[in-house]
Amino acid sequence: MITCEGLVKIYKTDDIEVVALQGLNIAVSQGEMMAIIGNSGSGKSTLLNILGGLDRPSAGQVRVGEWDLLKITDDQLVQYKRKTVGFIWQNNARNLISYLTALENVETPMMLSGEYDRKYALQLLEWVGLKDRIHNKLHQLSGGEQQRVAIAISLANRPQLLLADEPTGSVDTRTSDMIMDIFRRLNRELGVTIVIVTHDLSLASKVDRVVAIRDGMTSTEFIKRNPNLDTAGQSIQEVHEEYVVLDKAGRLQIPKAYLQALKIDNKASMEFDGESIIIRAPKRLNDSPTNTP
Repeated sequence: MITCEGLVKIYKTDDIEVVALQGLNIAVSQGEMMAIIGNSGSGKSTLLNILGGLDRPSAGQVRVGEWDLLKITDDQLVQYKRKTVGFIWQNNARNLISYLTALENVETPMMLSGEYDRKYALQLLEWVGLKDRIHNKLHQLSGGEQQRVAIAISLANRPQLLLADEPTGSVDTRTSDMIMDIFRRLNRELGVTIVIVTHDLSLASKVDRVVAIRDGMTSTEFIKRNPNLDTAGQSIQEVHEEYVVLDKAGRLQIPKAYLQALKIDNKASMEFDGESIIIRAPKRLNDSPTNTP
């Protein structure tokens, strides 16, 4: 569904140039539900904006389904955003129109695309647990209810891909669990591919896969291999493997926490035992054994 290879995004002004993504590689399968984690400034929201058609990549390759987002025209980009992708922001002010009811908010993108379907709009609100709140305006809904309206809106035009930027960042734990359960149900029943950007590691148990972004690159990938996913979307058995991504020159980026644990600064020793590559802190001269009288 998604393929990014060597993806680069550079923001330029008259006096400064910021590299938000520097050769990012990632692949997401059709129907997968995954999370992207990373600290502020790591590039995860930039990636989401590019996938959502809200920003243009500077270089590299990025494809979503049949669309090449590096070469897409402005007219094609409009069709892509209307038909292929749905987007949910953390800030509900960007998701919702305050003077409309919940139902009217869901119907609006349908009317703009020329495919109005009230029955489907009602069904979406029922799926997110708001069947009895369809005629309420935003000031009559809690923050969690507003976020669930936003989920319904994002699916109004039946997208193949759903992107969510910190969808649980401004709600309590109970509401967060409810929202993630809704995502899992939509993923399972509609087959929609879901990519969630978050800094919350606790979401790892609620998705199929977690990818970490550091400094604009997919430096580490946590793959959860659990074929025994139960009907509630909870993993019966979780096994996490951690990978370091190599670039085409054979360079790899080792997580900073590992280097600090080994007290590696700017140099490391490396050896190959026939099966594995072993990286260690370099031996110092005073580390060698000495004879004592």
